[in-house]
Amino acid sequence: MLCITIYSQSKKSKDIQSIKSMCGCFEIEFNFAETFVFSEKDDYQKSKTYKARALEWGQLILDEKNKISIQHLLIVGSKQFPSIVKHWRQDWIYQNTDLYLYDKNDKWSYISLDKKDVKGQWTQKVFQVDDSPRYEGSASWIHRDGKSYWENTTPAPLPRREFSKRSDYNVTIRGNRHEITSDGWIHDQDNKKIQKEDDSQFVLAHEKGYSTYTKVPDSECKAAVDWWDKNGSKWKMVRDKWDIIYSSNKDLTLKPTVDDKKLYSYLFSPSIDEKNEIDSTIDMFLMD
Repeated sequence: MLCITIYSQSKKSKDIQSIKSMCGCFEIEFNFAETFVFSEKDDYQKSKTYKARALEWGQLILDEKNKISIQHLLIVGSKQFPSIVKHWRQDWIYQNTDLYLYDKNDKWSYISLDKKDVKGQWTQKVFQVDDSPRYEGSASWIHRDGKSYWENTTPAPLPRREFSKRSDYNVTIRGNRHEITSDGWIHDQDNKKIQKEDDSQFVLAHEKGYSTYTKVPDSECKAAVDWWDKNGSKWKMVRDKWDIIYSSNKDLTLKPTVDDKKLYSYLFSPSIDEKNEIDSTIDMFLMD
């Protein structure tokens, strides 16, 4: 029994170290390509191969025994006049039993997992730029043969690079692999583009994603660190509001727009920075 306890503690410590390895300053290269197509339409057009580079800061915003939260901030523009874009957020929760799984069309279904099914696992919860839900899934970190990685497959909304361009599918089944490397980490994806209806679904195409995060000196991301120092308190209030919503443990449906504006358009406005304004803005997007 003692040996098992020591091994378990050592394994969890390695898990935490791997998760925190995704914090810091990184040069990123995004690569996405549609591979296999299953559409029977003669006029079907594959998505163009997508390549992009970016500089991003991963800010550790919560570091608890069983929960770690990392906020990602993009740095765009010149080095002399950088601009900061609040990007995605990832929360990691140990042996978590509460999940919001994406259904379709801005709806997430709440499910409760059995404790024995998530023993030793970590849930990765990924959030949109406005801290609304995106996708989440539970799996174990693997540390073998000199590699540390986490793999999970879960449904998700369309990626930002496609949701305004494609209407022939409404769900992405994301096969995610996060692997820690000697110089950063890799986000390796094997995705399926799904057209989902209430009683059926059709696989439109497969997609390969391969994004590399190469560590660079933290000083190169100073603009993002300074931005978060000034704006972090506002986004703490946004997260607090969402935490209340998520804690209801009920299915969640969001309005895609209110008065032709996305939620992030409202929350990104400097004029909305008080708790009551933030709460009421988010409430506008909740469906009964």
